[in-house]
Amino acid sequence: MTLYYSLVFVLLVSEMILFMLLIVPLPFTIRRKMFTFISESPLIAKLQYGMKITFIFILILFIDSVNRVYRVQVELAETNKNQGGTVVMGHERMEVQARKFYSQRNMYLCGFTLFLSLILNRTYTMILDVLRLEEKVKEFEGDTSAGGKDSAKLAAAGNAGEIGKLKNQLAEKDRDIANLKKQAEGLSREYNRMGDQISPADSTPKKDK
Repeated sequence: MTLYYSLVFVLLVSEMILFMLLIVPLPFTIRRKMFTFISESPLIAKLQYGMKITFIFILILFIDSVNRVYRVQVELAETNKNQGGTVVMGHERMEVQARKFYSQRNMYLCGFTLFLSLILNRTYTMILDVLRLEEKVKEFEGDTSAGGKDSAKLAAAGNAGEIGKLKNQLAEKDRDIANLKKQAEGLSREYNRMGDQISPADSTPKKDK
């Protein structure tokens, strides 16, 4: 196995270990602190960025391995066809079978690595959602240990964009309410002014009588 495929195998084993750590049952407080650290750590953020670039190279290796498997299959079919349909024998057959085996091994190695990376990403997102829901349940049940700094950071890590959108909508609503209050105050002043003007005019004929 070449060096880069050995690195892909090491990455696959690391992903398997990380997946086991994600799904292992832990107390709520420990899991919340662990995911808060993952969400806030700048080292983890740099590592995630580097892994995205690494997975791009693994995708290129996967495409190359699929191409090699296809070429070996075509070569084996052409060899059998040139020999009149007889089975390829001897060292030539062993060489083709070995190339086929290595190509398929590399294809499966890169494919499972990419597939497990998608599973890890989805599992991480689902665990964040579950933690936020558990936090809300504890707050509704009146648990004083729920909430706090860690839960706020955890929620911000999962839905920072949604919070910003809601804040903008809330600010727009506040501006609309302020404008409505100003309009209501203006209408009230105008109503009082018109009422003061009409009242003396109504009382003057009564005094003449």
